[in-house]
Amino acid sequence: MPPLRPDWAFFLDIDGTLLDIAPTPKSVHTVKADCRLVAALYDKAGGALALVSGRSLAMIDELFAPLRLPAAGQHGVERRDARARVHHPRFSDDVLGRAAETIRAFAESHSGLVFENKGYSMALHYRLAPHLASAAHAVVREAARALGEGVEVQRGKMVAELKPAGHDKGRAIAAFMREKPFAGRVPVFLGDDLTDEHGFRVVQELGGHAVKVGSGATAARFRLANPAAARAWLEEWLAQCD
Repeated sequence: MPPLRPDWAFFLDIDGTLLDIAPTPKSVHTVKADCRLVAALYDKAGGALALVSGRSLAMIDELFAPLRLPAAGQHGVERRDARARVHHPRFSDDVLGRAAETIRAFAESHSGLVFENKGYSMALHYRLAPHLASAAHAVVREAARALGEGVEVQRGKMVAELKPAGHDKGRAIAAFMREKPFAGRVPVFLGDDLTDEHGFRVVQELGGHAVKVGSGATAARFRLANPAAARAWLEEWLAQCD
């Protein structure tokens, strides 16, 4: 792991990184210790902390209430900066609505699949039905093809997602790093999934540190075993930089 320094800017994925993975998105819960850790990091880093997640901003806020932090939701499709301004694409609800009907109907007809409509994107989770992985990805790809240009498929752990093209966690992190209080600091990004690889590459291009949480091939130069190890390492940073 890199030597701990006080001039870091933190970018933290949530599910599988800060928090343990749960069977469905709605079954994930934070505890007071998680919120205290994130709040302490935010304060110690001078506000240079952002949550970077596949979840929507609304779900992020619900998980970490009463905190309302800088955050990138839906893999960078929506972003709330340090001044609480929300940036999101101009995208017709009708366009995604047509895809949502198709994917939701498929999920409802197959036990174990979970459809999640996040607003600007949608996900088809198959963690409870891994044997349906190929079928889940196929229906999302077909929905994307039917919509044409402007959308793309995002692969993740036990999930296939459909989102507006041109948005990812790497672009979101780069945008934060151009703004105060992140600008001039060393970016550090912790993530666990395929969806975090864009962020890993951007952070390392900016001279920062990418940390993969868990197993699997990655562009990140550093690795922690699991969310418990990630939380312990962040606590170590707090103690050393106090």
